[in-house]
Amino acid sequence: MTIRWHCIAFDSFPPLILYDVLRLRSEVFVVEQNCVYQDIDRQDPDAYHLLGYNEAGELAAYARLFDAGKCYTEASIGRVIVAPAFRQYGLGRELMRQALLHSDTLFGPQPNKIGAQQHLEAFYNGFGYEQCGPMYVEDGIPHIPMRRA
Repeated sequence: MTIRWHCIAFDSFPPLILYDVLRLRSEVFVVEQNCVYQDIDRQDPDAYHLLGYNEAGELAAYARLFDAGKCYTEASIGRVIVAPAFRQYGLGRELMRQALLHSDTLFGPQPNKIGAQQHLEAFYNGFGYEQCGPMYVEDGIPHIPMRRA
């Protein structure tokens, strides 16, 4: 499967792409995870948005990228998501590789901090992240802060 990666600022979002992003985030973070929370959190305008589209023009993967000082003192990656129909292709790893590459390109190489769902700790360890604080519950889901030097 070929994925075309695009990284755009919020103010450059065409309406149909914004719709794709919000639909995917709602499908997974609200419906699939059965978590009632405010996904539209006023942070989208401060982020760059990494979008992975397949050959048919379907949004397969997405993440938000933040410069240092926007979410944490460090740069950050959030809302890391692969559409359910594309999970069997190992796209989560490619999404994180692309997110780190784009973050370094946009903001320069620097430490990166995330708030990871606790059950994904080993996945993020594979990218050099290490737990850097105690577990906390966010929207009913256990999370851990993780930092990559």
